[in-house]
Amino acid sequence: MLDPALEQEWFARGVRRLAGVDEAGRGPLAGPVVAAAVVVTPETPRLAGVADSKQLSPHRREQLAAAIVSSLPFGVGAASPREIERLNIRRATALAMRRALLHLPAGVEVVLVDGLPMIEIGIPHHALVGGDRRSYAIACASIVAKTVRDRLMRRLAARYPDFGWERNKGYGTPQHLAALERCGPTPHHRMSFRPVAQRALL
Repeated sequence: MLDPALEQEWFARGVRRLAGVDEAGRGPLAGPVVAAAVVVTPETPRLAGVADSKQLSPHRREQLAAAIVSSLPFGVGAASPREIERLNIRRATALAMRRALLHLPAGVEVVLVDGLPMIEIGIPHHALVGGDRRSYAIACASIVAKTVRDRLMRRLAARYPDFGWERNKGYGTPQHLAALERCGPTPHHRMSFRPVAQRALL
């Protein structure tokens, strides 16, 4: 459950602009990892229904994402499958988060990131384990990141219909793994992820 006091504690210290950051797509076998940063201020009204994106239906996520990006400053960043290969998924996730923060329309004083500290972001931040369930700003970022990535995977699914990406979003479902064996990997697969690497050798 989101903690209303979490951001308020920062605002009580004089912080005026706080960004929550989260990512979507660390675990899939295909597609980019996408991050979003959303800014809240002491005057930001809270949208009803905001929660960890994983707890929301796709339709509700879409509704909330539209409301968030129309009312709050935000930035989105991504790291491609090739960057994931070159950097590893942790560093690629940090790169996506850094890009999201750099795409914000104005600077912020405090950055809250879901999960453990990631010095690879290169920007000072405060890490919150379970932050997408605790922080309003991070929950907003999680909704935007997941919505953007899901849209990207639906577009890719139209080009590679065998893999079912419109449903599995690149995760290793039975349909996805069977298509990998039958068709081989696409340019959007993460070749260093074991299920892809194993099937690339078949």
